[in-house]
Amino acid sequence: MTHTTLRRLIVILGDQLSLDNPVLRDCDPARDMVWMCEAADEATHVPSHKARTVLFLSAMRHFQTALRVRGIPVHYRALDRHEATGLDRALIDDVTRLRPAEVVMAEPGEHRVQELLTGACRAAGIEPQIVPDHHFFCPTDDFQRWAKGRKTLLMEHFYRHMRKREAVLIDDDGQPAGGAWNFDKSNRKPFGQQGPGMLPAPVGFPPDAITREVMALVERRFANAPGRLDAFDWPVTAEQAEAALTDFIDHRLSAFGPFQDAMWTGEPWLYHARLSAAMNLKLIDPRRIVDATVAAWERGQAPIASVEGFVRQVLGWREYVRGVYWREGPDYLGRNALDARQPLPELYWSGETDMACLRAVVGQVLDHGYAHHIQRLMVTGLFALLLGVDPRRVHQWYLAMFVDAVEWVEAPNTLGMSQFADGGLLASKPYAASGAYIQRMSNYCRGCRYNPKEAFGAEACPFTTLYWGFLDRHRARFAAHPRTALMWRNLDRIDAERLARIRGQARQLRAQLS
Repeated sequence: MTHTTLRRLIVILGDQLSLDNPVLRDCDPARDMVWMCEAADEATHVPSHKARTVLFLSAMRHFQTALRVRGIPVHYRALDRHEATGLDRALIDDVTRLRPAEVVMAEPGEHRVQELLTGACRAAGIEPQIVPDHHFFCPTDDFQRWAKGRKTLLMEHFYRHMRKREAVLIDDDGQPAGGAWNFDKSNRKPFGQQGPGMLPAPVGFPPDAITREVMALVERRFANAPGRLDAFDWPVTAEQAEAALTDFIDHRLSAFGPFQDAMWTGEPWLYHARLSAAMNLKLIDPRRIVDATVAAWERGQAPIASVEGFVRQVLGWREYVRGVYWREGPDYLGRNALDARQPLPELYWSGETDMACLRAVVGQVLDHGYAHHIQRLMVTGLFALLLGVDPRRVHQWYLAMFVDAVEWVEAPNTLGMSQFADGGLLASKPYAASGAYIQRMSNYCRGCRYNPKEAFGAEACPFTTLYWGFLDRHRARFAAHPRTALMWRNLDRIDAERLARIRGQARQLRAQLS
């Protein structure tokens, strides 16, 4: 194909790896070409976990093979075979050389990437066509219409709207299946003293030749990047993602609901699906996942509480945070409602700490590039919130360290739900808790040198000390808040001498960890 015959250059990014990508629907192999690029800047603008980089690059290389098998020509820039470090420079060079009549792409998943690619096309003298991403249930325009005129954007209201609109877990009379919109009272239980027992190991996908080649490249090119690759077994193709879905439904979905918030040392997966990364790279469609889990309930394979809890994450929360991300715009990333200024402690990158919970969770992240939602929110996120870490730094850590991290889903979860940096747009109150929460939901506190019941002294749990310090620092903001007033009334019950000691130890901790 010469430059005079190229009708379209079709840009496909590393998180758009679906054969149902709308940019492929009118693809004419005789006149169009797919453009894919592995850019070093995408692994270094935040210090990306080695497993995250391997997942993206391996999935991209497998996807280009799938396109070629279907006769679709692909101009593929492999990381070790071109000099451009950024997507923008690479695209400018290729648009200038190939001279397509059009450049078309689906909506990118980050403001930064959209600006990069739009700017690159314009620099090369062409206006890109950006088409809606049909992977999601709720297009961004639909979310804007739902949100218009609302004083608060409650996820529960959006979730019910989506359930009704998509007719998911809705009876013939329009009421929620099982008689309730959510089953939190049946879910979110700890394992108890005996732990989870014998757990079904999730299906793994040992690295094939393509993935092994990528692993060697990443170890060589990004030797100083965080994380380890010894345990890498993530799905990197659509077929593997489908196998992971089947495995989840057959072996873990039924117990997902009651134990979705539980944590246990040495058990990174528990009853979780391991599907978020595949979904976010678009190796599998969320409609397929929702349909399959609902079908499991309909045939009696899983209880309504577990199925509804999982559907809420996919159809509710995932779609909701994407809507918030695009509605709020790039300025959302700079919000800091609590004026948090602390640096992120080094332990987040090394896992070296005498706090057993953080050592377990950060160690797990280093090993796998993964922690489930409560480990993220109520261990790593909670500690950063209580410590008062700059939310932008927390955001960058989550974006760097998790294999399923794409900014549209990661940023609102971190800045809004975890760090309350948006001032209550996403979460009506801060998710603040003492070490007692972690003790209740895990076994991390067993054998830890700290006592979650103590707020000051040599055995005081840093979470508990910092919890009371957090309440003390933010008393003026939250003491009259209807959903948090009880927490601050508990602060008022602490006598002045005890509070002074807690306050002093909290200040000392914050100074040490800075």
